[in-house]
Amino acid sequence: MTVARLLIADDHPLIVEALSLAARSVMPELAIDTAGTIAAAESLVRERKGYKLVLLDFLLPDARGFSGFMRLQHLLGSVPIAIVTGQRMPELAEAARALGAVGFLPKSQPLDEMARSIRTMLGGATSFPPASVGDAGASDARSRVSSLSGAQLRVLLALADGRLNKQIAGDLGITEATVKAHMTAIFRKLGVSGRTQALLAMQPLLGEAREPLH
Repeated sequence: MTVARLLIADDHPLIVEALSLAARSVMPELAIDTAGTIAAAESLVRERKGYKLVLLDFLLPDARGFSGFMRLQHLLGSVPIAIVTGQRMPELAEAARALGAVGFLPKSQPLDEMARSIRTMLGGATSFPPASVGDAGASDARSRVSSLSGAQLRVLLALADGRLNKQIAGDLGITEATVKAHMTAIFRKLGVSGRTQALLAMQPLLGEAREPLH
């Protein structure tokens, strides 16, 4: 029998503990894995099966904007992912919804509210704060990025980090010619003519996060 697993990707121990307590109050038999970076979360996803839900910190050190979310989303397929954040900005919640997240959990939520949100998401529904005006830019960017292959998405995310073709090739273990071929395909699928336009088109997803509100 496959063990039901929950993945918490957050680099704050107190938040990890709170989310773990909330999740176990809902489903005591859950096996909970934790990771402090997107890279560590990706390793766990590759090694283990049976994840029912991923709770993802928006501000992990190796992610920019929603890039970490998109990396895990590509790897996990249909496994639901919820954004956990110290920011209460409505546009962030709506961007997360547009990207396909199943929830948006403020870190300031009381434990019982966290538990209710997690119960809702484990039950197959979504959990968001009251909706504001939808983020059309994020929805459009999501539609565009969904046409990219996994390799093309990795190249785009590397591009967003400011890496040159030679660096991208070395990081991804491919040739510069392959990077250029991926770039050509990315520009075509995004309907743009170059790097700058590609980054502008993806700004709703890859934009810098603001400082958390206290």
